[in-house]
Amino acid sequence: MFKKFTPSTDIAGQTPPKSSVQRSIRAAVLQQWKIGLETLEEIWPKKETLIHVKCREHISIYSVQNVPLFFQHFDGPFYPTLRLLHQYPFILPKVGVDRGAIRFLLAGAPMMCPGLTSAGGYLPPAEEALPKGTAVAVHAEGKEHAVGIGITTLGTEDMRKLNKDVAVEIVTHLGDDLWALQTL
Repeated sequence: MFKKFTPSTDIAGQTPPKSSVQRSIRAAVLQQWKIGLETLEEIWPKKETLIHVKCREHISIYSVQNVPLFFQHFDGPFYPTLRLLHQYPFILPKVGVDRGAIRFLLAGAPMMCPGLTSAGGYLPPAEEALPKGTAVAVHAEGKEHAVGIGITTLGTEDMRKLNKDVAVEIVTHLGDDLWALQTL
C-alpha cells in the first residue's frame, strides 16, 4: 500500500476534520483496537487537533502535531502506524511468522498459512480465535516488535485447518515509505 509513496506527489491535501467527525473516528478506533479510553487519550489527546491527510489511491493518514498516528484505506478499518504499534504493542492482536517468511514480509508480500502454522509461527489459541478481516500485528520469529501490519483473509481456525493459501494481506511493513515518513 505504501510502496513508492512520496509525500510531495502523493499527498493531495491536509485538512482538520469537523469535531463531530473526530468524535466518530475516536469511537471507531476504540471499537476496532484493543485499547481503553485512557490509552487513546495518551495517543491522541482530546484537545489536540487531528489532521486528515488525503493521499492517492483513497488512503487517508491521520496525524497529530504532524506525526502520523493511523491510516485508513477507503472506509475500511483504521490501522495504527508501525511506530505507534511499537509504542503500544497491545493495540492489535498478534500473529507470528517463521524465519523463512521474514524476507517476503519485508518485501510486502502476503503471508501464507504455512509461515504462520509452522514451528516458528504463532497463531492465537482456539479460545481467542480471530475472524476473517481482522487487523493484526505481524511479528517475526525471534523479534520483539511487530514487523508488519496486515488484515486476515481467513479466520485463524481456517488457517490451521487448510494450511495453504494467503492468510494475511500486508498493508504496511518495516522499511516501506510510511515507515520512513516520521512527520508530515
